[in-house]
Amino acid sequence: MSAARSANFRRTRAAALCALAALAISVAAGAADFGSPGGPVPGNLDEAADYLRQDPWDLELLISFGTSKGGSAGHLALAVRGDAPRDDHVYSANFYADRDPGHAADFYTDELMVRIPKMEYLYGTVSTLSPKASFGLDFGEVYKRSVVGVRVYGVPAAEKAALVAFFARVNDDFRRRARNTDYHDGEVRYDYLRLNCAKTIGAAFKTGAGYTDLDVASAKLFSRRRVVAAANSNVPTEMAMKLVAEWHARGYRMDVVLYRKYDGSTFVDPHDDEKVAFRDLPNRFPSVLSRDFRREQGEYEDVDNLYAMYLLYNMGRYAVRVDGATQRLAVGKTKEPLPYPEAAALAARSAAADSDGFRRGGPFRPQGAVVGELAGQD
Repeated sequence: MSAARSANFRRTRAAALCALAALAISVAAGAADFGSPGGPVPGNLDEAADYLRQDPWDLELLISFGTSKGGSAGHLALAVRGDAPRDDHVYSANFYADRDPGHAADFYTDELMVRIPKMEYLYGTVSTLSPKASFGLDFGEVYKRSVVGVRVYGVPAAEKAALVAFFARVNDDFRRRARNTDYHDGEVRYDYLRLNCAKTIGAAFKTGAGYTDLDVASAKLFSRRRVVAAANSNVPTEMAMKLVAEWHARGYRMDVVLYRKYDGSTFVDPHDDEKVAFRDLPNRFPSVLSRDFRREQGEYEDVDNLYAMYLLYNMGRYAVRVDGATQRLAVGKTKEPLPYPEAAALAARSAAADSDGFRRGGPFRPQGAVVGELAGQD
């Protein structure tokens, strides 16, 4: 069997298994709670997707908030717009594709870069990827944490195709256990510090799409001691800020959508050591590597964190929230987004002033507004 036919066979078989699993979950769950695996999705999900898709964006960088009190780096993924209605897919690094036998037993590990329909990634309660996909990570992100989408306009079709081809190449390299490629030193497999979500997205633009000046760090592995220099690792927020600057330099237009966390999910991930319902997890803007990284939720004083939060707020166009009472999505315009140069200049001034205010101590009124405060008006 040819490689292409073999790949098609694997995809067809996986799709059939996922369809059967979805049916089984639907029947078994029956009355599963809203915001839990197998439960109902928002009743107007397709309508909301169509409304947001009226704008002709090409790429959407999806920045997921962190869910721990300190050290919350969050997650980074990329949606690529397709040609067919709603044919938008998210490419996301698979946290469990690290060759750990325990992960292989309990989680989906066939691919390093998973490809997930966008609304499933955000609001789905059944995965088309695999019965072993992780709820709140591979699908249903918004039931666990907020997600900020940076939508990019004017991206050439050839660039989008190059990104998709790069993700396919990463999966090929993962399956054949490739080592020392042009985008990574060592074996191609997920590593929280060395080949994480931020690095895979950054490498897609640098190596796949030819962003030669993009700084994609490489955490160095010290010989024999297996210790990683965390200070050199890629972090989602920092990579997002680099990419936003690169897109502006290329003349691409941008705006921001806040997909607000649904705060009513009672689901508890059985794999987690600490059993906490999704609704009770912190919902923390992902921190840069700074003195803020180990602070408690909401305590941000570092100028780089403030700048990122203020910039994304200034570029905001929509806020999307789940109405728990109606189990529907409410999509509202927040304001007219500022163009990147104005948004960046305002964010820099506000971040510098507010960081100084935090450093001095005492009460003061911050000049900037954070992206998590975007409130849509219907």
